[in-house]
Amino acid sequence: MSFEYAAVTKSLMFGIALTSAVAGIFDLKHYLNLQLVPHISKHHQYWRLFVHHLACASSSDLLLTELLLYNVGIPIERAFGGVKYASFFIISAVTTMVVSFVALLLAQLIPMTRANFNNIPGGPFAILFAIIYQYMRLVPPAYHFRVFGLGMSDKIWIYAIAFQLTVARLPATLLPTAVGLFVGYMYRSDVLQLKSWRLPPRLVRLAEDWVKPLLGEDKPVRRTHRVLPEPRAPGSARGSRRAVNLADDEVVTTARSAPRRRVPRPSSGTPSTIDVDANTNAAAETLPAGENGSEQARDRADTGAPASAIDTGSGMNPLRDAWDEIAEFRGPTFG
Repeated sequence: MSFEYAAVTKSLMFGIALTSAVAGIFDLKHYLNLQLVPHISKHHQYWRLFVHHLACASSSDLLLTELLLYNVGIPIERAFGGVKYASFFIISAVTTMVVSFVALLLAQLIPMTRANFNNIPGGPFAILFAIIYQYMRLVPPAYHFRVFGLGMSDKIWIYAIAFQLTVARLPATLLPTAVGLFVGYMYRSDVLQLKSWRLPPRLVRLAEDWVKPLLGEDKPVRRTHRVLPEPRAPGSARGSRRAVNLADDEVVTTARSAPRRRVPRPSSGTPSTIDVDANTNAAAETLPAGENGSEQARDRADTGAPASAIDTGSGMNPLRDAWDEIAEFRGPTFG
């Protein structure tokens, strides 16, 4: 799977990796943690609600985040489109920031959850699980299998990575997981009427002109249809091995065979056509009447014989047979 039609996901992966590396190099990871007490309630550091989404606090969280973005973000972006996916990401970031703050306030009202749900670790966990909810609803499984009688699909591996990210820092990671799934549900059900919002066209053009060229090519790698390897040069390092001769061996290809086209061929006699195969360049001449001539034409085309060597047979054209008999008649001879 490549980054074709997934420029937003590619930029998000590069951005999160870059900000995480910068935070680790310059020792800024302590600014990524969000605590209601004392960061919000005492010091009034509300900017932490926004900053804790920008980078991951550890390399293990960064690895799991990149894996999920690559396997989940690319199909969702291709399903949504680049502009809608970027709009969804911004809506999810703002909504999760507000819902996380409200969830932290509600957790302080219950004595049992006051100590366990006081902080949120750094990382875009809530936004990531909002994308995972869209993946659960939109992307169908490719195949199913059973393990000890339990039915599963290929999506189980994505869910396993998401579960590992959820239990990485219990119980602090449970809150952003629940918030992200809730925000994804709200966007999917369109409760707040946010699905129709899009980024301004001027901002989209600015990103296409200045940001997209920095990401490099996002086109898929050109793949050959040949299964066999290409022949090696005589002076290569592995020249001792026998080069594969594609002319002698059978070439297996997955490409569709080119359709046969009919080319008119003018002649002095009965009009005929030639069937030309674009793959083999073999021509088979078929005559309008009779089956013997067409079968011989196909045999000639398969063996590579020229089309002029086709035996038209007898009895195919009564007028031509009568003319041949008249031409061959020489009249009586007298001794």
